[in-house]
Amino acid sequence: MSESVKLPVSIQFIFRSLKYRNYRLFFYGQSLSLIGTWMQRIAIPWLIYRMTGSAMLLGISGFAGQIPSLFLSPFAGVITDRWNRYNVLIWAQVLSMVHAFLLAWLVLSDNILIWQIILLSFLIGCISAFEIPARHSFVVEMVEKKEDLGNAIALNSLMFNGARLIGPSIAGILLAATGEGICFLINGISFMCVIISLLMMKIKKKDPVTKKSDIGKEFREGFAYVFGFLPIRHIILLLALVNAMVMFYSTLMPVFAKEILGGDSHTYGFLMGAAGMGALMGALFLASRETVIRLGRIIPAAVLLFGTGIVVLSFSRIFSVSLIIMIFIGMGLMLQAASSNTILQTITDDDKRGRVMSFYTMAVLGTAPFGSLLAGWLANKIGTPFTMMTGGVISIAGAFVFFTKLSELKQIVRPVYVKMGIIPEVAKGIQNASERELP
Repeated sequence: MSESVKLPVSIQFIFRSLKYRNYRLFFYGQSLSLIGTWMQRIAIPWLIYRMTGSAMLLGISGFAGQIPSLFLSPFAGVITDRWNRYNVLIWAQVLSMVHAFLLAWLVLSDNILIWQIILLSFLIGCISAFEIPARHSFVVEMVEKKEDLGNAIALNSLMFNGARLIGPSIAGILLAATGEGICFLINGISFMCVIISLLMMKIKKKDPVTKKSDIGKEFREGFAYVFGFLPIRHIILLLALVNAMVMFYSTLMPVFAKEILGGDSHTYGFLMGAAGMGALMGALFLASRETVIRLGRIIPAAVLLFGTGIVVLSFSRIFSVSLIIMIFIGMGLMLQAASSNTILQTITDDDKRGRVMSFYTMAVLGTAPFGSLLAGWLANKIGTPFTMMTGGVISIAGAFVFFTKLSELKQIVRPVYVKMGIIPEVAKGIQNASERELP
């Protein structure tokens, strides 16, 4: 935070990572860009449902947009560890901007077809498969002190979910007033903000990393590291399960808003905005934490909150009640994702960070296509409410299994935290013991 701006100590503590210039630029630029991104995320399903009225095509579109993450993310992680993450990030933002402008042109010129939407969803999924691991890994380079890493990740969630609150609300208004094309156009313009902020950064030049081993070998090395270290494996697997179940409600939310609650685009936008508000509240809670200690307990509790919320939402037929439930759903989902991200970034070796975050991306996005297809298929068979309830019940079961493993995972992670000095009482005890041995 700039020295000219005086904030209360508690607020300064929550936003303490903004003292780093590069991270501050990224935070402001990305915050504006993400508003446009969320507008587009809301507009695409509404456009498809308006054109076709098909829950199945909603599922197919979601599948096309997220399936690249399943196959490309692991190799994107290898490339992220090899190449300059800063350059990967810039090119990903430029390509995303071109994608949004193309989508806007097709809609505004009234030339848009369903197959074009599905193809463009697939292309943005390919871009995201490279952009997300690079962005998560680049946070470490923007934040100089590792003790502020958890706060920076929480602030990432804060800006993501702040945009998630604002973007859908604006999109809901624009969808009713002007249509989907303006949402895509605004998203394209918003990418200029983050591109400019990245270009303004002062980045230390690094020699390109030369690897003698081939990409396949490095992928296998990353795979063995992720699934051989129990804490990382269990966190990744729970993320994969929950994010597959997320599609049971997010893919079907346009159907739920229109057919179950009897609403329109405003109803849809405000429901998604309520989830964003809950996620924002969760991000503020994490940003106010001083340490990553006991963060593992939050993961199963957050999944339980999310799963229970989905089950309760499936029975709701009142808009105001559904809004309140969506707040808890958004909070649970964000707390799990951000807590998992923070722990992964903290315990991961630096030379494998890109590959670990690529598996994180694969867990968050790569499993969602199958959840999206399954959600569309189940909705046609058993109806939207029962499909949503199924996703909630499976999430609750996953939270219970993770909780039974928590004690074992703590014992494995504890030596890592001690070595890093994250557990202060242990670090202090070691220091005192060393001092007593001195003459």
